[in-house]
Amino acid sequence: MKYILRKHMEENAPLEIIYLSEQGKITQRKIQVLEIHPGHIHAFCFLRQTKRTFKVANILSARLIKARFYRSG
Repeated sequence: MKYILRKHMEENAPLEIIYLSEQGKITQRKIQVLEIHPGHIHAFCFLRQTKRTFKVANILSARLIKARFYRSG
């Protein structure tokens, strides 16, 4: 997991994560990783439109958000 987070932080690429909150609620988030610390990350959360702290252990999955390309004509 840390490799994926670090790679996307270095590439300035957003991620989509499935996250388990402290209350046991599972949410899907789009984030931009800003800093990585032992046990947690700081990221911009597009859902909440603010910087948030996420526990790495609570990130259930992470994947690259694929760019959408449209053909004209």
